[in-house]
Amino acid sequence: MKKTVLLLWAGLAAAQVLTAQLAEGIKFLNYEKNKSAKTALQKAYDTNPKDGQNIYWLGQALMAGDGFVSTTQDLADAKALYQKGLQEIGSDPWLLVGMGHVEILEGGDLNAAKQKFEQAITATTETKGKNKGNANPGILNAIGRANADGSSKLGDPIYGIEKLKKAGAIDLTNPDIFVNMGINYQKLGGENGGEAVKAYQEALARDPKNALALYRTGRIYQSQNNKELFEEFYDKTIAADPAFPRVYYAYYNYYSNRDVSKAKDYLDKYVATADSDPRNDIFLADYLFRAGRYTESLEKTTALDKAYGLEKLPRLGVLYAYNNDRLGDSLKARQYIDGFLSKAPEAEKLASDYELGAAINAKFPDGLNNASQYVEKALVLDTIKANQIALMGKVAEYFGKNKAYGEQLKWMKRQVEARGTPPSEADFYRMTNAAFTAKDYAQTMELAKPYMQAFPDKPQPFSFFRRAALATDPDSTKGSALEALEYQNTLYANDLAKNKTKIYQNQIYALVFYINKYNALQKDPDFKVKSDGSRTPVVDQCIAAAQKAVETCDKMLQLYPEPTDEVNKLATDQKAKAQKVIDYYSKAGNKTAGPAKSHP
Repeated sequence: MKKTVLLLWAGLAAAQVLTAQLAEGIKFLNYEKNKSAKTALQKAYDTNPKDGQNIYWLGQALMAGDGFVSTTQDLADAKALYQKGLQEIGSDPWLLVGMGHVEILEGGDLNAAKQKFEQAITATTETKGKNKGNANPGILNAIGRANADGSSKLGDPIYGIEKLKKAGAIDLTNPDIFVNMGINYQKLGGENGGEAVKAYQEALARDPKNALALYRTGRIYQSQNNKELFEEFYDKTIAADPAFPRVYYAYYNYYSNRDVSKAKDYLDKYVATADSDPRNDIFLADYLFRAGRYTESLEKTTALDKAYGLEKLPRLGVLYAYNNDRLGDSLKARQYIDGFLSKAPEAEKLASDYELGAAINAKFPDGLNNASQYVEKALVLDTIKANQIALMGKVAEYFGKNKAYGEQLKWMKRQVEARGTPPSEADFYRMTNAAFTAKDYAQTMELAKPYMQAFPDKPQPFSFFRRAALATDPDSTKGSALEALEYQNTLYANDLAKNKTKIYQNQIYALVFYINKYNALQKDPDFKVKSDGSRTPVVDQCIAAAQKAVETCDKMLQLYPEPTDEVNKLATDQKAKAQKVIDYYSKAGNKTAGPAKSHP
């Protein structure tokens, strides 16, 4: 009897140790202390390698990798573990969920993964007792976790939320259910941020010191640029558990471009609480760069490269790019950032990396296409609208500094469209100036039109419009500016006293064009008037041009009716010359020699 009791107590103690190891490993995973998680969960697995739950959680640790991002090899290791388990113990529900999770991250058939999930649910659904009809909430939670993982293109977060709601109704104490629910809501998109916060609040109702729920709530408020609230929740995270490393890294990132002293303090706390890893030294090199100590940062980067290599630490390429660019070697900087963006795992690339790639590539004539593509990718990664708008403005500046005015204008227009409000005067000026500098005169006038209408008292839009119109016909022989300048004159007519001189200047262009036209037509080989008074079409065109010249002179005389005015004298003189052309060639029998040529 005594021996039986001892064996019972030993079994209970072993079970308690196993449960503690699992709980500790899961906590480490939530804290992104993946190496520690793997160690704890490996111990649980070694204690009982035939237990489906032990295999599942070790697979989750393998899937997470041992650093900042998981690799295809990490996923392959998890898959191999689950397959081995299925061979040894059969279709265990935990292993079915694990394999479904793998299939989601592989980007495979989502329906095949769901079939495994449903099979696991069926296998764990109670058939009698008070929980009759209910599945194991741990399995439902694991399904929710699987659909929360990966990019927005992977899994089915709506399906995950459905299973997590059922789990939460069965298990009334586990906060992780609602943390996973919040992540699924976030995966659905920014408009679901409110639902995500509600889920995290439910997790906190179950565990007020749940650091992950507090932290993720803070992340949502940071994405909304709500500094007061995200700092509140980050500080609550630290108060709940000072050993939660992710919050220190978030603070470091926030202050790295704002206050390098604060950033360094948070970096030190992150390194002290995170798993030991050579990649943590990258943050020190990054801090040195942020502090303006480029040579030191480059030396640290080079030392890490020699010790580990770019293949193991791909983010060193980003640091090489930052430092070389700042030290004036843009060519080398471009080689490093292009290399990183083409070879590094997708999960390791940040919006800021693509922004850097755009800034550097914009300096090279053959890099403009790369630069625009990088910006597009940055906008996909950073879904915060305010950040997207700011990035478009920065990129426009990059292109402008490097005289790529067409690209500059494209991103200026994208920025205004993204903002969703009418362009300001500064917006109009920058866009119109970029179009004019790029010698895109059609687009200059297209932009100047609403600019003139929105800011009729400003001279800049009218100047841009007129200069662009005239630039399309520099020798006044095409007449391509006629319609544009006539349109502008209708706007000027709203304040004739103020704009009389400007209207006259536009009419001078029209007059010069018509004079040039009827003079040129008189030299045309087909310019003929026969003895019977019939004329070739070219003669009619000449007469029509002279008539237009007369009409233009009449408009000028309406503006300046005083005979003593110099403008009046010019208009009167040119009108008389044009009228002679009309009179001479309109009369039957006139020869083609015609009157003397007119000159404005």
